[in-house]
Amino acid sequence: MTGGGVNLLGLRSHNTALVLDLLRTAGAEGISRLEIAERTGLTPQAVSKITARLRADGLAADAGRRASTGGKPRTVLRLVPEAGHAVGVHLDRDELRAVLVDLDGTVVGERNTPLDLGAGAEAVLTRVAGAVEELRDGRAVEELRDGRAVRGRRGLSLLGAGIALPGPLDHARGVLHRVTGFPEWDGYPLRDALSKRLGVPVVVDKDTNAAALGLAVGGEGGSFAYLHLGTGLGAGLVIGGSVHRGPRTGAGEFGHQVLQLDGPPCGCGDRGCIEALCLGAVARGDTDEAARVLGAGAANLVGLLDIDRVLLGGRIVETAPETFVRGVREVLEARARRTGETPVPVRTASGAGHEGGHGAGPGDNRTGRRGSGQRVAEGAAQCVLAPVFGRGDG
Repeated sequence: MTGGGVNLLGLRSHNTALVLDLLRTAGAEGISRLEIAERTGLTPQAVSKITARLRADGLAADAGRRASTGGKPRTVLRLVPEAGHAVGVHLDRDELRAVLVDLDGTVVGERNTPLDLGAGAEAVLTRVAGAVEELRDGRAVEELRDGRAVRGRRGLSLLGAGIALPGPLDHARGVLHRVTGFPEWDGYPLRDALSKRLGVPVVVDKDTNAAALGLAVGGEGGSFAYLHLGTGLGAGLVIGGSVHRGPRTGAGEFGHQVLQLDGPPCGCGDRGCIEALCLGAVARGDTDEAARVLGAGAANLVGLLDIDRVLLGGRIVETAPETFVRGVREVLEARARRTGETPVPVRTASGAGHEGGHGAGPGDNRTGRRGSGQRVAEGAAQCVLAPVFGRGDG
């Protein structure tokens, strides 16, 4: 079973999400109503009602027939990926990357442009709105070029937009806090402002959480930490298959743990933070030292959370993946020797730089070797899509 279904009208949306998730997982081959009932625990009558509604809404379609063990062949159903879309936007300190994905998570449009996150709310929102409009328009052109029915910009079923950017922030309310290096964003209601501008629901989350969600949805199982070293340093934590944000959605501020008392000043206002130490080593050209410092922080996470693996990403990691994987692994292996535990595996989120039996995980086939900015943007889109398929609150 993929999850427990219940035959209560009050939880109809939950049951619909279970069915949609099975349709998506089944892919083009489809799945029969009987199989859906068996895997969800729903009655055949409930499954028939749900699938009829999904077909009427254009979300499901026939995928042929399959031979049965007895009686007439079973009709199988499939998800219609183009029936809905979501936009994912990564607002980095110096870059905007936006993607348009269909219900299957396939990227069907992309925009990438320089950005100054400190240019002010009006300028940033205008850039985001422009990117979203370009993606909507671009999708319509693609449909015309491919000979499919043109739904047009207004006809494009856009479920919402996910916005991922550096924290700290309040995911539940969509309000930014003192974004490191950009205190002028403190208290800004980004979700509501963008939703009003775009005319669709908006979800706001930290870039590391978005990337971690995308990895989990893509098949990265268990509990892991995704460490993102780029213009800053943060962590996305997945515990038991779900993104861990904490009761105030402030978890994952990994870069601002103090490793060196009275160390170099950090943009957060403290001293000796792992972010300041890592970025300082990178600025000096000492990648080995940056990897060692990152490993020290990773060892703290492993000791606190007992996670299954550590995944590395971010534009700085991508410049020398083998060096960072090796450096972090050496620190974790040294810790394991002291504690008598099994070393926690380390690799990049794309699977590059793995060594010595720590192979790529199940999520690699989906995430491939695309850059971390793309991964964050796709994860931001999953903040919109994941709840549709019953994969947490996004």
